[in-house]
Amino acid sequence: MTSIVFDLDGTLIDSAPDIHAAANRMLSAEGLAPLDLETVTSFIGNGIPNLVSLVMQARGISPDRHSMMVEHMLDHYTARPTELTRPYPGVPQALERLRGAGHRLGVCTNKFKAPAVQILNALDLGQFFDVVIGGDSLSVRKPDPAPLRLAFERLGDGIHAYVGDSEVDAETAQAAGVAFALFTEGYRKSPVDAMPHTLLFRDFHDLPEIMQRFKGEA
Repeated sequence: MTSIVFDLDGTLIDSAPDIHAAANRMLSAEGLAPLDLETVTSFIGNGIPNLVSLVMQARGISPDRHSMMVEHMLDHYTARPTELTRPYPGVPQALERLRGAGHRLGVCTNKFKAPAVQILNALDLGQFFDVVIGGDSLSVRKPDPAPLRLAFERLGDGIHAYVGDSEVDAETAQAAGVAFALFTEGYRKSPVDAMPHTLLFRDFHDLPEIMQRFKGEA
C-alpha cells in the first residue's frame, strides 16, 4: 500500500483565519495596526518563526525582538487554535476512506508539532495519522527534505506520496524524490503550471479514487 504524507495548513485545514487573528492580537498588544487576512495568508508556509519575521517587517518592529515576538505569537495562537479553523470539505471522509483501503497516513508540517497535534485532535483528524512531524521535530524544516523523509521512514516501506498545497511543498517533494499531489485550493502563490507535481486535485472527495490509480511515479 501507499504511504501518504500530508501537509497541514492550506492542505488538510484552512487555518489562515486563526493564524491571522493571533497575529493581529500580537500586534494589538504592541499598539500596532492589524494586517489584513490576505497579507497574513501570504506569510504562511515556512513556520511560525518565519511568519512572525514577516509580520514584524510589515509593521517595522526591530528584529532584535524576534524571539519574544515568536513566544507571544505562539501564546496567542495556541490559546485559540481552532476557533475559526476548519478542515477543507471532504477531508475527514477522504482520510477515512484512505485508511480503510489500508494506506498508511502521516503529516509533515512546518507548524510546531505540539500545536499541530493539538489542532488535529481538536478537529477529530488525529485518529487517522500514525506519524506527525512538525517544524521543530528536526533542526531543519521544509523545504529541506529531511522532515518528509523522516515521516516516510516512520511509516515504513512502500510507495510514497506527499500531498501539499504550496511552493514549499512542491520543492520539498522534489528534493525528497517522491511523488507530489498538489491540492489546488490552498495557499499557493504561483500558478499551478509553475509548480512541479505528479498529479493535482481540487476536491478531497476525489483523492481516494486518485490514489487507487496512483502508481508512485515521482
